[in-house]
This record gives sequence, structure tokens and C-alpha cells, in this order.
Amino acid sequence: MQPFFETVTPEPGASWSFLDRRLPNRIPFEWHHHPEFELTLTLNSRGFRHVGDDISPYGENDLVLMGPGMAHSWCSEEAIDPTEPHVALVCWFTQRWVESLVAAFPEMECIKALLSKSMQGVQFSEHVRNQVAPVIISMRQASPPQRLCTLIWVLDVLRQDSEATCLANAHEASSLDIVGSERMQRVLNYLHANYTKTVRVEQLAEMACVSTSAFHRMFRRQARMTMVNYVMRLRVGRACSLLINSAAPVSVIASEVGYGNLSLFNRQFIRLKGMSPSAFRKSHTSLMSA
Repeated sequence: MQPFFETVTPEPGASWSFLDRRLPNRIPFEWHHHPEFELTLTLNSRGFRHVGDDISPYGENDLVLMGPGMAHSWCSEEAIDPTEPHVALVCWFTQRWVESLVAAFPEMECIKALLSKSMQGVQFSEHVRNQVAPVIISMRQASPPQRLCTLIWVLDVLRQDSEATCLANAHEASSLDIVGSERMQRVLNYLHANYTKTVRVEQLAEMACVSTSAFHRMFRRQARMTMVNYVMRLRVGRACSLLINSAAPVSVIASEVGYGNLSLFNRQFIRLKGMSPSAFRKSHTSLMSA
């Protein structure tokens, strides 16, 4: 399914956009993308969140930041309080807005690392969500200048969340400093182009101009997971897309994403998605084709 292009227009007198979306029945599946960054807080709703090639359950105070061009959608299953609407509070801002902010206030250079992660979608930890949610909710009654100051404060809090996790397995190119290291960038570019093949750590270490042991430390420090786990996420993420968008047998998909052993594929898929590939396909095919 191809995502549709959504046009976002800032309100008069504002440099960015804020939306208070309230839906009495459900949040429908609307697979879309746009050139703006998007920070979305979802309230009184449970269901599945689709960000790039990641499909995960969401609940109260779900808070996610997505980079420009990333396809995404929420799809609710139920309201937490059936007497109240599903709510999505959305902040949209552009790359130009970020550049202007940093140019005017060099102190805000620190948010670039957070925004670079958003190219894969970022989900924030529970304690940060609970800290930030009431502040985002307060934007409803705030004036445009107050909203601007609030958004800057929120971004500063979010960039300090050491427990935030990236959602999508597909790495998007960005003009921002994605990994803070050209050596690491070369490694990631190679992995995203070759993850279905056998990946030799020695080759990656040579690419990064470090020893094998130093490479393992560097990768874990910057990616917050081992190289093996990173490749596993890439393969399973691609498998999710193929399971949803094709009728190929599970064994064929496993082979296509780099698994020569079907049992290993099933184990790793269940580890990441909490269900078997067949169950995943059955659960999501009808939703994606709706």
C-alpha cells in the first residue's frame, strides 16, 4: 500500500502547526507521509501504531517523534474510556524551522541528535511521557508564543531521554548528523544495503578503521544494541513488510531476508514481534488492505 501525501499548513501567525484531533469512534488507519517532523501524543486510545516498517501496540500517553517523509498511521482498537473520544495532539515543524531555531539560538544545537533519530521514528520512555504529556496537553489553551516556548522545552526534555527507542528498522538518509561519526555512518549504510547477506564483523571493523573489539564497543555505544541484534531487526522488519504486502510463503520470505534456517527465523521473529510470522500476517493483512 502506498502512503498518501498529507499537506500540513501552519495556522496564521505561527511558524509550526499544532492539531488537537478528537475522534468519537476510532482512529482510522490512514497510511500517509509529509515533509514535516511530527511529534504525536495519543490519549484515551489503544491499538496498533504503524511507523515505517514497524507495527507495534500503543496505549495511553503514547508519544512518538517521526522524521520528514516517514510513512505512518495509528489505528485504534478501543477507547480506554468509552465515554470519551480518542485524542491525538500533533506538533508539526519543518527542517527549515529547525535550522532557523539553531541559527538564532545556538543552545538548541543539542536537539539535532534527537531529530536525526526521528528518521527511524522514536518512542519515548514511560517516565518521560508522563512528564511531557501534561505540558503538551496545556498547549490546547496556550497562545502561539506560549506554544512555541513549550515546544522548545518539550524537545529539550525529549532529547535527554536515554531510554528512548527507535521504531522502524529501515534507516532513512538525513542531512543531520545521524550517528555523530562518519565511520559509523559507513557501517550503517553498508548494513542497510546488505543485511540479507552474510555480514562479517571483520569487514565492518575494517570499514570503520578500528579493531574488531573496538568495533563491537563502538557499535553498541552508538546504536544501543549489538550488530547482530541490529541485523536481526533489519531482517525481521523487512519480513513484516513482505508478510503484509505479498502472498509468498513464510519459508520464501525467510530466505529472501537472509535466513537459511526457517526455525531460526521463526524464533527471532517471535522474539521481536511477540507472535509467529503466520499469526502476524493473519492479524495485519486485513488492516493494511482496508
